[in-house]
Amino acid sequence: MTQPPTSTPVLITVTGPDKPGVSSVLFAVLTRHGVDILDVEQVTIRGQLVLGVLVGTDHDPEGLQEAVEQAMATVTMHVTVEVGADSQSPSRLGSSHVLVVLGRPMPARAFAEVARRLAALDANIDAIRRVADYPVTGLELRVSVAHDTRESDAELRSALAEVASRVGLDIAVEREGLTRRAKRLVVFDVDSTLIQGEVIEMLAVHAGCEDEVRQVTEAAMRGELDFAQSLERRVACLAGLPESVLDEVADSLQLMPGARTTVRTLKRLGFRCGIVSGGFTRIIERLADDLGLDFFVANELEVVDGKITGRLLGDIVDRAGKADALRKFAAEFGVPLAQCVAIGDGANDIDMLTTAGLGVAFNAKPALREVADTALSHPYLDVVLFVLGVTRAEVEAADAADGLTLPRS
Repeated sequence: MTQPPTSTPVLITVTGPDKPGVSSVLFAVLTRHGVDILDVEQVTIRGQLVLGVLVGTDHDPEGLQEAVEQAMATVTMHVTVEVGADSQSPSRLGSSHVLVVLGRPMPARAFAEVARRLAALDANIDAIRRVADYPVTGLELRVSVAHDTRESDAELRSALAEVASRVGLDIAVEREGLTRRAKRLVVFDVDSTLIQGEVIEMLAVHAGCEDEVRQVTEAAMRGELDFAQSLERRVACLAGLPESVLDEVADSLQLMPGARTTVRTLKRLGFRCGIVSGGFTRIIERLADDLGLDFFVANELEVVDGKITGRLLGDIVDRAGKADALRKFAAEFGVPLAQCVAIGDGANDIDMLTTAGLGVAFNAKPALREVADTALSHPYLDVVLFVLGVTRAEVEAADAADGLTLPRS
């Protein structure tokens, strides 16, 4: 709002115990003085209120100050009044970035390092709010970069990645704007992302070749082996296993902590959710059905006469295949790639994460962390919700409204 040329800006800051009637008393005084409201911000921290109101007045600002001070005394609140305050602060232009800082715990010294690095980059913290107290502490920072260019954006991300690694925090960086709030489709990798462990290693236990398969899996996830070739080598070890083993493994899967909460919350928000996996259709289909997912794609094991042959059927869902699957599902649901989120942990997820508008490396190998938009190191999948701007309080309120009373553990 543009204030009249003769208007004097006045900044009123009220602090004290939160209670009903504070805003009513303050705005009654402002109404009597005929001021124009230019900006309002309010936050309550552990029952303590901080209310800031910027107004413009074209007559007697000193009289307004006296009236406000007297009115706030009647409700036992502390107030400061700054006549001639700057009404065009940088934050009014809008923050350029949103940072989500996550820790378990979050030491003050670690957060201080984040604040120091931002100051060194001439980036101003416009606002901070808590988005989670469980299973991690999460703080959302709105930040304005003084000279916002492609180069400064890269510098900000690189600097905060270095700080995050050094102080043991996760820091997600996104540009502020409609794109951040317009995500509509999420694809999950399965092994060590949506579930705990690796399905092919579980199958290998039944075949007695778990050590060999684990070594090949780890090399492939680090990007040291071509995924398709490594998959064929591992599948060959399964030759002769009875088909029933697939169901046994499907029954034994353990979801990643927070997986159900994540999917349930995203579905409430209207997201399309699905799986793009290098695993096996027989197992992935049951998982997708259990979670109520919208789509899935995985590899097809050949089974003849009730036995796994050690071969695959059709095209392999490898690194390139995962990105192709993301594009396919995005097109089917009419969602632009910029509004897609991909979550994975291994080198074969690189193309999928870089294709999505937001790529999240979840407890990932270094090869994936280096190219992802965000790297998360805590073993709770619902932390992804905080990165997307959903708060723990909102999740729990929605669960309560649906009659779900889930204990924190």
